[in-house]
Amino acid sequence: MHLNSKLLFQKYALPYFADGMRVLEIGPDAVPSTYQGIVGKSGIAWHTIDMFDSPQLTYRSQDEYTFPIETGSYDLVLSAQVIEHVRKIWNWMSEVSRVCRPGGTVITINPVSFRYHEAPIDCWRIYPEGMKALYDDAGIDTQLSTAEALEPFSLGLRHGVKLVRKMLFSRKIPSTGLPPILDTISIGKKRIARQAAA
Repeated sequence: MHLNSKLLFQKYALPYFADGMRVLEIGPDAVPSTYQGIVGKSGIAWHTIDMFDSPQLTYRSQDEYTFPIETGSYDLVLSAQVIEHVRKIWNWMSEVSRVCRPGGTVITINPVSFRYHEAPIDCWRIYPEGMKALYDDAGIDTQLSTAEALEPFSLGLRHGVKLVRKMLFSRKIPSTGLPPILDTISIGKKRIARQAAA
């Protein structure tokens, strides 16, 4: 789990977690996960799902698009560094929305500038406008979607400018010393279906 993802989570997502809620984390990095540790509330029922088999997971999904979970089971559905590994993200987001209760929260964090990384595949880099479209299509109203780099640029401005010039003229990308990682964080509320007038 890279630092920028954790910093975005702390800055924007943390206030959405409260005691007594049911949380589903898709593709946790560990059990308990980094994000569960950041939240630190013992009064949350924190469940997990992934495609690999582990006795520590609450659920094991047979494929990317079908979760063995009842509709509307969770107050908050979280995924971080997962969506880029899903081929048909529009189908996946629909399933994420399905397991969230009406009026519940969906939080998605995804890389924008991160290197190619298979797990087992790597398909997407999504900016805020793309996430807003995915949320809307899945019946989720976007509350926030922003792409930010919150990690400190440890090289310093003078060295950073020299590095960028070197990259432009040499057409080589060094393996270290690049500017911080850019990620998108999106937070939305699942729409509550309106009842037809009698």
